[in-house]
Amino acid sequence: MIRGLVQLRAGWRRWLVVGALIACAATAAASASDPGVHARDLVAPAEASGPGDRLALAGPWVVSSDPSGQGGPKLFAAGRFPGRLVTVPHVANARGIAGRTALDAHRGGIAWYRTTLTAPDTGSYALRFESVHHKAAVWLDGRLLGHHTGAYLPFEFRLRLRAGVPHSLVVRADFRNPTRMKRAGWHRTWANFGGINREVTLRPIGDSELVAPTLTTRLRADGAAVVDVTVHVRNRGEARDLPVQGSLGGHALDFAPVHVGPGGTGVARARTVVEDPDLWRPGHPALHDLALEVPGEATWKQRVGLRELRRKGSRLYLNGRRLRLHGASLHEDASGRGDGLRPADMDRLVDHLKAIGANATRSQHPLSPALLERLDAAGIVVWLGVGPVDSPGSWESTGPREQRVARARVRESVAQAQLHPSVIAWNLVNEVAGNGHDVTQVRYVRDMARWIHRRDPGRLVAVDVWGAHPPRGALGDLYDDVDAIAVTNYAGWYEQPLAPRRTVARLIRADTRRFVRTFRGKVLVISEFGAEANGENPAGRPGGYAFQSRLLRQHIAAYRAQPAVSGMLVWNLRDFALTPDFNGGSITRLVPGIRLVRGLNQKGLFHLDGRPKPAVAAVRRAYAPLGDGLG
Repeated sequence: MIRGLVQLRAGWRRWLVVGALIACAATAAASASDPGVHARDLVAPAEASGPGDRLALAGPWVVSSDPSGQGGPKLFAAGRFPGRLVTVPHVANARGIAGRTALDAHRGGIAWYRTTLTAPDTGSYALRFESVHHKAAVWLDGRLLGHHTGAYLPFEFRLRLRAGVPHSLVVRADFRNPTRMKRAGWHRTWANFGGINREVTLRPIGDSELVAPTLTTRLRADGAAVVDVTVHVRNRGEARDLPVQGSLGGHALDFAPVHVGPGGTGVARARTVVEDPDLWRPGHPALHDLALEVPGEATWKQRVGLRELRRKGSRLYLNGRRLRLHGASLHEDASGRGDGLRPADMDRLVDHLKAIGANATRSQHPLSPALLERLDAAGIVVWLGVGPVDSPGSWESTGPREQRVARARVRESVAQAQLHPSVIAWNLVNEVAGNGHDVTQVRYVRDMARWIHRRDPGRLVAVDVWGAHPPRGALGDLYDDVDAIAVTNYAGWYEQPLAPRRTVARLIRADTRRFVRTFRGKVLVISEFGAEANGENPAGRPGGYAFQSRLLRQHIAAYRAQPAVSGMLVWNLRDFALTPDFNGGSITRLVPGIRLVRGLNQKGLFHLDGRPKPAVAAVRRAYAPLGDGLG
């Protein structure tokens, strides 16, 4: 049964149908008893932005676990495996947070996915994966297309498809051994969710392609906005001049033709002046349609915002007004689905940020473009992690190969998210200690900060500092090219959790003054503060709901009173899963008898299932005087 037909643009004259049919090397027929024979159509992607004619291969797919790693010899690559029906995005091991089952899930495994797609016309197509964790291998009709390593990074394959022929698509996701991932520079500080954890899309490719557009806004003294737009143009034909056209809202973009050789890439540039701009900001997230095209060959559409971000010393300005951030960090983690978020899961995260009165959020990893679109529309700014993630003070990307991978991750993540007005900072490091782990970390930060400043001058370059181990004395070279510092502060939790309230308040203020002195002249954001909370502990004791609410109020009051602090972000918006043997860290030694759920970070304002804790109301009231954060 065919459901939910989606009609394509005029360039696609027929329907493109996808189903989970059994691919067989000897015959195109599928077993009538296989539940996968019920075909489904491609659907509109959750991410609305990007090249034209994109449709998502949501499913159904068939997924099968391969605990012994025998899928290769058993010809799984040809689609010869049974399984259960799922839709993509999908996490294969989102099976609870505690016990032996969760421990086995965190150690990882191999999941095989298969589906069948049929093209309406013979031609070239791009098959794009927004993310597969951790090592992906992809086959079409039994032929290996290629491999990719690492989550939250997109990758593509170019296909030649024949019209009306069912093509078997198989994906192998290998997410075994998170310890080995860490040593290779792919450490995850949360659960080892494995599978096709973001969208898969298919689009036809013309004789040219538009790739990685950028937009930068500068405000003139008279209030007009000078907007610069660039886009990379790939030529799939002979050497020629490619005429790029475009518009931004009601304003035409005048691109000079770009001469590009065969198989080459050029950059098209345009500038327009918007005399009376409707600017994007928290509380007023004005968005405009950006449309780019090479007529008859390629298109790109996206909703964008015009806004100017500047810093003057330690102060941050958006559209000429002082901006102070307030909100909570988040992880992409939905109960029962892990980081394979559906649109409703993303909407819920945004609703939770709104419920606490947030104008900002932070992520340690690149967020889904579909989630960034929702944050754009909500007027919530994003402090976005784009580099390797490590345990506090650690740095695994020390070897030449790991260094190359770290830099490539930053470049790819910046290119993917640059058009989103919500993103205001590219964060390169998670919780660096002192002046850096070693010379490789310092070199990485300096190289990528300079690269970002050249490519994207309208945003901050940031690093996240481990507040318990800040630099002592003069700042080292690591900080020379950095605009902003995100600092953790766990006074009252990992630092003197049993102290009287007045002592904790003095400690928070003293830590804050020390941060300000140490990083004088940098934009300073308190990126993590908070406490675990559940119903298993007395309300007013560490681990209880009232204790969490009180400590959060104390931190927010101290940061609001310190003019040099440009932001405060609770850790975390919602509880999230960690390695199953995590039991709270050092807090269990500092507070004997505290009861925490093993395998779960419970510093969230909301429970993992979305239920609010009392701290939601406490934080909302504490943030209320800040309004939209613009002074």
